[in-house]
Amino acid sequence: MKFLRTAVAALALATAIIIAPQAEASQGVGVVEYNLGDQAFHDPTVSVPMELAAVVHYPRDLGGRPHPLIVQEHGSWWSCVDPVAKTPGGDWPCPPGQRPLPSYRGYDYLGEKLAERGFVVVSISANAINAHLLGDEGYYSRAHLVNKHLELWRDLARGQGPLAATLGRFRGHVDLGRVGTMGHSRGGKGVMWQASDKHTPEWPDGVRIRAVVPLAPVYFNSTEDDNSDVLVTRVPFKVVIATCDGAVGTVGLQYVTDVQGKNRDASSVVMQGANHNFYNTEWSPGKIGGEDDAPADCVGKMTPARQRGDAVREIVSFFASRLR
Repeated sequence: MKFLRTAVAALALATAIIIAPQAEASQGVGVVEYNLGDQAFHDPTVSVPMELAAVVHYPRDLGGRPHPLIVQEHGSWWSCVDPVAKTPGGDWPCPPGQRPLPSYRGYDYLGEKLAERGFVVVSISANAINAHLLGDEGYYSRAHLVNKHLELWRDLARGQGPLAATLGRFRGHVDLGRVGTMGHSRGGKGVMWQASDKHTPEWPDGVRIRAVVPLAPVYFNSTEDDNSDVLVTRVPFKVVIATCDGAVGTVGLQYVTDVQGKNRDASSVVMQGANHNFYNTEWSPGKIGGEDDAPADCVGKMTPARQRGDAVREIVSFFASRLR
C-alpha cells in the first residue's frame, strides 16, 4: 500500500486555516480547534472529499519534552443540525440554515483527563463519512482520515505543514513514536482497521501506533471468513463494551477472540449498565438528536456522569501504561 501513502501525502490542502481558541478545560489544560475546510481531504481511494477539523486538548505547560499523541475518532451519527427547528440532518457539507453537529467534541471530558496526564489529544471530525460513506469504504475512509491527521501532526512536530503557522507551540513537543488511538462505535472499527497488521504499511512515515482503544465498537466483516482488515496482533489494544448498549451490544469482544494466542496484550472490559450513546456528550439526551439507547429492561443502568467517569478510568489507565 505504499502507493496510498505517496498519493495521500501529495494532496494539496486548503490554504485557509481557522484556529479557534477555547476557554481552558481545567487548570493546566489548554484547548484549541483547527479546521482546514469541509472538503479539504481528497483521498484518491474514497468517493467523496472529507473535512480536516479537530479539537486539541493539551498540557498548557508543554515543558522541554515531547508528549505522546492520542487521536480520537467518533462513530456514525447525524452530520448537521438545524438550530432553529432543533432537528438533526444527514447532509455534508451542511446546507444553509444548518451547522455541523460536533460529534468530535463529545469526548472533551476524556481529552481533558488525558491532557492532565501529559498527553496531547486530537479528536477529529468525520461528518463527511457519516453523511456519504457506508460499508468497507466507510471504515477504510475512517482509517485514512486518522492517518491524514497523523501526517499533519508529524509535520507540525517538525515545524512544517499547514498547522505550523498557527500551532507552532507544538513544535518539538509531540512524540509521533508514541501514538494511541481511540475510536467509538464505527470509529472503533476504523481505528482497528488503521492499526491492523494488514494496514500498518499505510501509516505515515515516522508514526508508530502503540495502543488502541475500540470503545463500544461495531464488528462485522464484508467477507465472513476474512477478518484481516481488522486483525491486530502487533499493537496492544483494549476493547471497552457495555451491557446496556442498545446499538451494537457486546460484539466488540470478537476483536479479542480473533487474536487469542496471537496478541498477548489484547484485552477487554465490560462496563455493567453502560449504554452506547452516553460515551459521547453530543449524542446524549439534551442535545439535538441525542437519545438514551439502553433497552428499557436493562438492569443497573448507569447515569451519564458515572458512565463517562468509568470510561475515563479505564481508558486513561490503559494509555498511561502503554504510552510511557
